[in-house]
Amino acid sequence: MAENMSNALGETLALLVEGKKYTAARDVLETMHAADIAAMLEECRAEVVPLLFRLLPKELAADTFVEMGEDQQEILITSFSDSELKEVVDELYVDDAVDIVEEMPANVVRRILRQADPEKRKMINEILKYPEDSAGSIMTTEYVSLRPGMTVEDAIKRIRRTGIDKETINTCYVTSDNRKLLGIVTVRALLLADENATMEEIMTEDVISALTTEDREEVAHNFTKYDLSAMPVVDVENRLVGIVTVDDVMDVLQEETTEDIEKMAAITPLDKPYLKTAVFRMYLSRIPWLLLLMFSATFTGGIITRYENALTNSLLVASIPMLMATGGNCGSQASVTVIRGLSIGEIEFRDVLRVIWKEMRVAILCGVTLAFINFFVLSILVGAEASVAAVICITLLVTVTVAKIVGCVLPMVASKIGFDPAVMASPFITTIIDAVSLMIYVNIAMQIL
Repeated sequence: MAENMSNALGETLALLVEGKKYTAARDVLETMHAADIAAMLEECRAEVVPLLFRLLPKELAADTFVEMGEDQQEILITSFSDSELKEVVDELYVDDAVDIVEEMPANVVRRILRQADPEKRKMINEILKYPEDSAGSIMTTEYVSLRPGMTVEDAIKRIRRTGIDKETINTCYVTSDNRKLLGIVTVRALLLADENATMEEIMTEDVISALTTEDREEVAHNFTKYDLSAMPVVDVENRLVGIVTVDDVMDVLQEETTEDIEKMAAITPLDKPYLKTAVFRMYLSRIPWLLLLMFSATFTGGIITRYENALTNSLLVASIPMLMATGGNCGSQASVTVIRGLSIGEIEFRDVLRVIWKEMRVAILCGVTLAFINFFVLSILVGAEASVAAVICITLLVTVTVAKIVGCVLPMVASKIGFDPAVMASPFITTIIDAVSLMIYVNIAMQIL
């Protein structure tokens, strides 16, 4: 419904522009949110996009530009004159400008930097030096800094004078003359304090900060853990370099979650949206994992071939898919739960024994339930011999237990040795459990039958 409305609105605005009714089109655009305008422009014809964009007020144009996809941004940059590009770049916050620069072709980047003022160009280049997944790469250098000796009255005057160019003024940072972070002061604290009180008297000294080289995913987790709206970023000498704001953290969490989901499905993470990713690029992201899993699955076939004499009963052979599927599903349940716990910091490697003990108890409860129901089905409904039904049900119980343990341990070991635990999700766990469950099955069959 929303998409249809966006398309209809885009067509209406395009007709207004083509009919040279610019005032009417501008009045409509000014009532819309930047994200909605960006979504609408994505659906418009390429030749209409620059015309509609030029009708936006400067601030709304900059916000809309940030929300647009890189293809649309490139179309606009190509169509802009130097003065128009300078207007947009001047209105962008530094961290948003950095995100755009990182995605654009080299010739477009040169043009953007050429139109940025010297100070902003310097700040953009400084942020680009930090590692891609670090706190430094997502921070902005536009923050309000105060001195410890400032009074509340002086601080409010400084915020009024400089705050218009800052990404946030809700939290201000108290720094020394050499930029060392001393504490933070919120606007709420300033408004409620005596106007003659100094920053040193009202600031909070216990500040949660991040190093410039700290992993951005860890920074995002600290935002949720401590319920922050902004976090200062410091260097190794505790000098304030920039701040990370909650809108940047939300982007990080979305990207990291998407990446984890792709890894858990045995897909190399993609750097573009699904509909904008070329078919061959998607093929390359999937085929290596499929080949690896195909070759690893040949072990299962080898086990069946080697022990085919032990599986002479047709019911034993017919039960193989059920045992492998159940084991794989149980392993996947445990691995996904543990991977999620690792990613949000609920579980650490030192908890491995507690996790194993918990999964063992869950596995026994699940295994006993599944084995009991399966024994009833095989004995009563299918009419299988008790010994055959016992082999299948005992295997089921053992397989579920082993699968749960393997599913919880592998991601924790992977995390400990520096691998992404998401890689150890469903495909690998399922392949391992398939082979293990077959080994268990044939050995139990040989012992009982």
